[in-house]
Amino acid sequence: MVEIRKDYFLDVFSIVLSQGMPKEQFKEGKCVLCPGNEELTHPADLVIVKKGETLLKQSDTEGDYVKNWVVRVFPNKFPFVSPNAPPSYGESPHYSEPAVGYHYTLVATPKHDLTFQKIDTEQWTNILASLQDKIRWLYTQRGVGYVSAYVDYCKDSTSLSSHPNIQILTTPKVPPIIEKEAETVQTSMNELGVCPMCRVISSESSGPRQVLSTDSFIAFAPWVSRFPYEFWIYPKKHQTSLLKLSQKEMTDLALMLRSTLGGMSKSLGSADFGMIFHNSSEKKTTKQIHWHIEVFPGVHQLSSFEIGTGIFVNMVPPEIAGQQLGSSSRKELAQLVGIS
Repeated sequence: MVEIRKDYFLDVFSIVLSQGMPKEQFKEGKCVLCPGNEELTHPADLVIVKKGETLLKQSDTEGDYVKNWVVRVFPNKFPFVSPNAPPSYGESPHYSEPAVGYHYTLVATPKHDLTFQKIDTEQWTNILASLQDKIRWLYTQRGVGYVSAYVDYCKDSTSLSSHPNIQILTTPKVPPIIEKEAETVQTSMNELGVCPMCRVISSESSGPRQVLSTDSFIAFAPWVSRFPYEFWIYPKKHQTSLLKLSQKEMTDLALMLRSTLGGMSKSLGSADFGMIFHNSSEKKTTKQIHWHIEVFPGVHQLSSFEIGTGIFVNMVPPEIAGQQLGSSSRKELAQLVGIS
């Protein structure tokens, strides 16, 4: 049984799995995300295969799994949400609702030991295109209010996070943080005629917190950073969703991700990080945001103060983080451009 529960008073929600989460990332010593072990997962409904210089979209059928793939997307075997969640509701103060939705795993590379930071720009472009494809399809499904894509990567883990993958999770409503962000953008657009994040991007460009700038994107350590070396990646022009990216912009974002994640790893000496895409919902009834990616280096354990107040304690000023990450990321970018 899976359900979404609401806090007694606040707009705070939890997806509660009554049976807990099984840990079957490794079965009999086999990583279920590695090539050759496709039968250990659900059949993939999106498989990208490279034939010469051409990329082909294919799909598995039961008992017949596509081989030699470069990206593979399939329903998570132990989903946080389900399209068949029982229609059960609880009343205040114990309000709950069905955890209706879809949960997919996008395997970012067939190579288990290849970290996200070492994935090349061509493969990053394949990943982003596959992510676009699956998110676009999910918004056509009934009961989907928002599609979230996120990464929890730990190189030395024996759990799901050890093989590079992106989790794609839908919720029936727009999450409170995205909704609040959208309300702020909408208010500013109505009152000032300008997106507030466009103003932020302008103020952070070439400033002490800028990490890296490419033709279409900027990365910077936010003024109020919650975690040491946290950084955000924004499209420079006002854009509401990853789904709006052109092919040229997608290639530029691939270069940005490869450079900043590679620079982060070299600068901090760790490959572990979390990352989440903040997109506008594609539902026409919802407000829009300036889409972006948030990256959280390292593995962080929140203190009781942070959990209880929502106020974060960060021991590394974003100006120092921006300078240090920027130096490593620019070197990474220079090497990538030089190679190409």
